[in-house]
Amino acid sequence: MAEKIPATVITGFLGSGKTSLIRHLIEQNKGKKLAFLINEFGDLGIDRDVLLGCGMDDCTDDDIVELANGCICCTVADDFLPSMEKLLDRPDRPDHILIETSGLALPKPLVKAFNWPEIKAQVTVDGVIAVVDSKALTEGRFADDEGAVAAQRQADNSLDHDNPLEEVFEDQLACADMIILNKTDLLDSQEISVLESRLDHGPRPGVRFVHSAHAKVDPSVLLGIVAAAEDDLDSRWSHHDDVDGEHDHDDFDSFTVSLGAVDDADALDRALLDLIKQHDILRIKGFLDRPGKARREVLQAVGPRLSRYFDREWREDEPRRSELVVIGLKGLDRTGIEISLTNW
Repeated sequence: MAEKIPATVITGFLGSGKTSLIRHLIEQNKGKKLAFLINEFGDLGIDRDVLLGCGMDDCTDDDIVELANGCICCTVADDFLPSMEKLLDRPDRPDHILIETSGLALPKPLVKAFNWPEIKAQVTVDGVIAVVDSKALTEGRFADDEGAVAAQRQADNSLDHDNPLEEVFEDQLACADMIILNKTDLLDSQEISVLESRLDHGPRPGVRFVHSAHAKVDPSVLLGIVAAAEDDLDSRWSHHDDVDGEHDHDDFDSFTVSLGAVDDADALDRALLDLIKQHDILRIKGFLDRPGKARREVLQAVGPRLSRYFDREWREDEPRRSELVVIGLKGLDRTGIEISLTNW
């Protein structure tokens, strides 16, 4: 029987650095044929386009499958399994499959899906990687500017769980074979030590922490773990074991805003930072059309931290556009944010 194709599941909360990690793996793939399943949050395929903008010949449209119909752990039968079968039916099968979940996904139901007969004979879960925003956690949040989110969730008596965000985060750690403490360049050694001690009770015995800046981790560390996680489900404890992986996604809203060409990106930065603070926005990500520039600019904002970079040239067959996805707590003032961005 042919050797099984290894798959790596990359999980982590919004803005932790999952897409940056995958982009780094693409750039350092050393000749491996990689394929990707990207579970996007929102209706604009930011993460997929960021990966396609890597400029690598191995990074083609056929190799990157976007699952945008809801959280991957809740749409396994409808989206994940057919997409996997499509990858496996290709004549040029990949050497390794990377799966990026949304920030809200529970990894265990996804790992469980690898026991489906159509998948189990051909693919194994090489490892589950949890990416953590270490700077935010040191400051008492799961991601930048989430203190207000946690407070509002605790005040909502209609919820089944006291803090569903915390439970999802703990589930991601409990299922992981390796935990990437990303953004440790923003911490000192004492802060890192305290953070590791705080998190040490969550992972399973033997799970290691790896430090990173900008999600740059040697692929040899992340790939080739040989965990066969689908055969090790009982050791991967979950808050949601008694409900078969079902959980509430009504905590968040997301929508896309079109801006038009952006002449003054610094002014846009200031406007976005004001909006983030005013509306407790968790994340903003998208692309900018910069007049006079041949390359498309990517914008990423996580809480009060905002970054921009040019990733690739605009293609002749695509319209130049500026579009942003805004992600925040349920009840986000969409109209007010859209009006502010339209008139920034």
